[in-house]
Amino acid sequence: MKYVVVSGGVVSGLGKGVTASSIGLILKSCGFRVTAIKIDPYLNIDAGTMSPIEHGEVYVLDDGGEVDLDLGNYERFMDIKLTSENNITTGKVYKHVLEKERRGDYLGKTVQVVPHITDAIQEWIERAARIPVDGQSGPADVCVIELGGTIGDIESMPFIEALGQFSYRVGTDNFCLIHVSLVPVLNVVGEQKTKPTQHSVRDLRGLGLSPNILACRSTKPLEDNVKAKLSQFCHVPMENVVTLYDCPNIWHIPLLLKEQKAHEAILRVLNLKGVAKEPALEEWSLMAKMTDKLHVPVRIAVVGKYTELLDSYLSIHKALLHASVARGKKLVIDWISASDLEQGAKKENPDAYKAAWKLLKGADGILVPGGFGNRGVEGKMLAAKYARENRVPYLGICLGMQLAVIEFARTVLGLPDANSTELDPNTKNPCVVFMPEGSKTHMGGTMRLGSRRTYFQSKDSKSAKLYGNRGFVDERHRHRYEVNPDMVPRFESSGLTFTGKDETGQRMEIFELPNHPFYIGAQFHPEYKSRPGKPSPLFLGLIGAASGELDTVLQQSCQETVVPRSLPNGKLERVYWKGAAKKPVSVVYSLCDRVYS
Repeated sequence: MKYVVVSGGVVSGLGKGVTASSIGLILKSCGFRVTAIKIDPYLNIDAGTMSPIEHGEVYVLDDGGEVDLDLGNYERFMDIKLTSENNITTGKVYKHVLEKERRGDYLGKTVQVVPHITDAIQEWIERAARIPVDGQSGPADVCVIELGGTIGDIESMPFIEALGQFSYRVGTDNFCLIHVSLVPVLNVVGEQKTKPTQHSVRDLRGLGLSPNILACRSTKPLEDNVKAKLSQFCHVPMENVVTLYDCPNIWHIPLLLKEQKAHEAILRVLNLKGVAKEPALEEWSLMAKMTDKLHVPVRIAVVGKYTELLDSYLSIHKALLHASVARGKKLVIDWISASDLEQGAKKENPDAYKAAWKLLKGADGILVPGGFGNRGVEGKMLAAKYARENRVPYLGICLGMQLAVIEFARTVLGLPDANSTELDPNTKNPCVVFMPEGSKTHMGGTMRLGSRRTYFQSKDSKSAKLYGNRGFVDERHRHRYEVNPDMVPRFESSGLTFTGKDETGQRMEIFELPNHPFYIGAQFHPEYKSRPGKPSPLFLGLIGAASGELDTVLQQSCQETVVPRSLPNGKLERVYWKGAAKKPVSVVYSLCDRVYS
């Protein structure tokens, strides 16, 4: 097993996750099987109880693991399915060691950070690296490990010590350290400054780790004299100093690494040059270039309660992007704070109220994502009501589905006090109720989590068509409350159809409003399984409906498609497999054309 470790210095938020994802993608394109691990030094067991405003979204894996959002980047870039074991936290490691101590596994020894915690970290890395994540049997060839935080953080020290020991154990041919650091440009002098990176590398070396490659974040490509200076003072070969400068979109980062031959530097360190293929990134390159050339806008209003930190909805954003690129549209997202749509905002902050409603009414489609708690729920229901009454394409996810059901009950069924027992435990008309197996006393890991199967009730529904007329679909969940099955007959008699249910038929997974152009709610989170080039069907439907092209999307969703390839004349080709005989039909288009034209 070969290991590539990505660390960060100077400041947080430099893009270690995207860098690690890009490294994984480029190594995969060289013909290697790749897996990934994220190390988070916080004391939480997992990300499940952390506020999205503080930490960004909680990403959910197939096995129900609530993990850091960077694992979503890994899955999207590398097209793999990770497990909760692939996210290591201080809380998990200490819990594991303390449980061993309570059992007496250490035979009376004094349990210490070194060697017991550091040994546990190394064992965890080796164990997680062997888990197959690409659908094949056996371990991967390369494991990309991202060390969260910044070099010098107190909480990272045990992990840095463990990685130092680990590099010695596995040998220099099996361990490559890439340090992501900042090379700022001061506006006063306009010069690229290397001192922050020099100090960061000095601290890293003082802790027992020496970088093999420097990945320098900067607004512009590094000048040759700056590279030479970094090489001299950081003891890194000049050809191993690469620049990750600002790009139009993050899909260009793997291409930047390839252009600067970063993969060759990694392969040299890991002694893999003799077995590696030339990176095959043609399809990825086409996608990145296509995204830059899109110009026909589609405007989606996302009505949420955590809009002050857009990382709270990172997977939502990426899923919308995947779908809009697939439809050949330039995505424009209007982030609307749900509270600004409510009547209280009209009195307290009339400018915000007016601006929020102007954005909502100007949108081609509306999306209401998940969330917890009372704040902003009335605003989300107003958005659902506006979309329903004005025939604006709508997608509600998790809480966004539940609130649309409540709004329907209040307005259409004539139940003004209809509510969720999460929001009003004493409501006389509980449309959404607590799940029987949930816990009201413990928050972490007690929800309905991970991949669950949804069975379509009719092939004529939009959702079934979007998923290719399959009988069922597996999607990831994260919720404690669900639509009250006792009220389903009343909803369906009034026109709200539940087109997807679980295997018992008691849990409502998807609803639709058949007489609406596109009004769909999903209890699961389809955004977690969306991939570049493989957009989530429900997001593809929303973008299609918002663009006035839903019929085309529904027709093509029932056909198997092959990803684009380039032709000698500079055009692109996509192949559809149509009909019972699976007859291939080729569609040729240019970068400026719609992808599905």
